[in-house]
Amino acid sequence: MENYTPIKEGKVRSVYDTGDAIIMVATDRISAFDVILKNIITDKGRVLTRMSKFWFDFTKDIIPNHMLSCDTADMPEFFRTDEFEGRAMKCKKLRMLPVECIVRGYITGTGWESYQKTGKVCGIELPDGLIESDKLPEPIYTPTTKAEIGDHDEHISFEDTIEILEKEYPGKGEEYAKALRDNTLALYKKCADYAREKGIIIADTKFEFGLDEEGNVVLGDEMLTPDSSRFWPADGYESGKSQPSFDKQFVRDYLKAHPECDYLLPDDVISRTIDKYKEAFELLTGKPF
Repeated sequence: MENYTPIKEGKVRSVYDTGDAIIMVATDRISAFDVILKNIITDKGRVLTRMSKFWFDFTKDIIPNHMLSCDTADMPEFFRTDEFEGRAMKCKKLRMLPVECIVRGYITGTGWESYQKTGKVCGIELPDGLIESDKLPEPIYTPTTKAEIGDHDEHISFEDTIEILEKEYPGKGEEYAKALRDNTLALYKKCADYAREKGIIIADTKFEFGLDEEGNVVLGDEMLTPDSSRFWPADGYESGKSQPSFDKQFVRDYLKAHPECDYLLPDDVISRTIDKYKEAFELLTGKPF
């Protein structure tokens, strides 16, 4: 049996190369404010993998994605163990594009902070009179750079994305930039409408895309998980204040309130966090975890 070592260790994922494909493994690590916390969140990786699989299947009519299989029987023998079961996804190899595609349907977080100061979010002018957690008239696309671990992503304009992509893919910058923007908004609108019917508001999220061997834009990475999105319970939603959440905003809030904890969470925060992740999965998919 061939042994594999990760070719990349992200904040919460390990990536393996099997020659004809890659295996993405969602770990139980959790990050906040670009720092990997000292705790693990048991079962988190399995929740993320199953949720991404659900959304990839749900949106394949909009754009192809990189998922091939989440069944370890379809992977080399090395991955057919309890360690990988339920948290490994076999994926097409893509050349990932150097842009994080963020879409905001509601005004919250850093967007709300920016709006209070300037009336804008990431340079986009918004109507006067919005209050915290308001639904925006239309979702807005606010891309960022993709930072290495420990660095911070930087907000960029649509014109910046054209320039960044043009440098790497001469003659294709505008085409790829438009594909990222248009697919990001289309994915968000379909999934946010569906989630709202299931009792979850997707306030914002991020997508990542890459190119396949033919140069087609393909959806990659993870999709609409509590790690990459802001999920709010629709029941009890009321603008004018911050909202309770199903995502790791709960962890961020704890860290802000307890800076002395040095990125080490107490047991009750860990258990409440994974409970929120599982509840979101069950609401969205209609299946028990």
